[in-house]
Amino acid sequence: MATLLRSLLAARWRTGLWRNPDFLKLWGSLTVTHFGGQVTFLALPLTAALMLDASPFEVGVLTAMGAAPFPIFGLFAGVLVDRARKLPVIVATDVGRGIALLAIPLCAWFGVLTMPVLYVVNFYVGFASVIGWPAYQVFMTERVGRENLVEANAKIGVADSAAQLVGPGVAGALIQWLTAPFAILVDASSFFLSAWMVRGIPPRASDEPRARPRSVGREIREGLGVVWHNRTLRALVWSIGLWQVFRHAFVAIVVLFGARELGFSAGQVGMLFMTAGLGSLMAANVTERLNARFGMGPTMLGGMAGTGVAWLVIAASWGPHWLAGICFGTGLFLLDLAAMIFFINYLSLRQAVTPDALLGRVTATMICLTVSVAPLGGLAGGWVAEHLGLRGAMTLVGAGALLLAPFVTWLSPLANMRELPGPHEPALTESLAEETTA
Repeated sequence: MATLLRSLLAARWRTGLWRNPDFLKLWGSLTVTHFGGQVTFLALPLTAALMLDASPFEVGVLTAMGAAPFPIFGLFAGVLVDRARKLPVIVATDVGRGIALLAIPLCAWFGVLTMPVLYVVNFYVGFASVIGWPAYQVFMTERVGRENLVEANAKIGVADSAAQLVGPGVAGALIQWLTAPFAILVDASSFFLSAWMVRGIPPRASDEPRARPRSVGREIREGLGVVWHNRTLRALVWSIGLWQVFRHAFVAIVVLFGARELGFSAGQVGMLFMTAGLGSLMAANVTERLNARFGMGPTMLGGMAGTGVAWLVIAASWGPHWLAGICFGTGLFLLDLAAMIFFINYLSLRQAVTPDALLGRVTATMICLTVSVAPLGGLAGGWVAEHLGLRGAMTLVGAGALLLAPFVTWLSPLANMRELPGPHEPALTESLAEETTA
């Protein structure tokens, strides 16, 4: 009987990538860090707003500091990822982020916590993410294979959904119980646990660096060249770059909007953010079906437009506490549903069209270029909130994203893309002379 039950459970759950032990470890580590990240997402701006009495613009600067490393270091990170074995990079950046986040509760304990401390910590966490996230994506692509990318990213979406479903509620309770700075200990611990989980993944031949040692400038130009000469990647760069401006403006003001404009407590904000996890969970389960019915490109464009609608719904939160809570929660649900549908496809598309030898550089280059203007979004969100109010800033964010979708439809090839394309090999001219002059 026990044998029968085990076989039935295996047939039901141990399918596809769930049978891949390396993917399971990577999936588990990302689930842990996503859960910890939910705590910091709420605790960091609440620490600034409630403990340090920061203005909306100062919170906008804090958001911008987290994104600033991407344009500064992003292109160099791609070269590093292609030159190095990926797993040690993943472990090192996880440990580094954990150590950096520990500085916040320590400074709070000794009574020396200030906004500059938060700025520095958020900048360093962003710096480690610039290197660690491309390394993770390339390593995952090598371990699961291109043919399994949509499945892998959908399962990662489930991990993110689970974290968003449970994490915000737990985060809100921890913030009220421990106070915001000390709740960040949970996120620091999650990075240490993540590093421990993936450290033992056995090596493979595919882990060896793909890039041949040459000048850093030449390798950066190769990554940029692949993006520039691939119409799909080029369109994704500028469209997602513009969208990131709106997203970071939203991130800079959403917690303040809930706490100050609508009067929600930290626990209530956390509970409402749990609805976002429901949206992510639904997206992870419907994306492949939407792709099959409408095509990959139209589904992505619909997801982008959906984020604008969601932000407008959040901006419309008004009235009695219960009514404002329903509107706020509905907007968060729609936001993560739409954004996750878009990004599951975007990650799969970017990884699928990139040649193996350039995966690290192109991944980091795309991240760098799409997030390069994101700090401006954080600063703009804080500035507009100070001059037009938090609700006015949120309304502008939603309207901007909603108008962006038809613009992207007109200027990009996404509207006609029905399924995942194959790798686009760059037309590189290499010679022995070029190799020896590096």
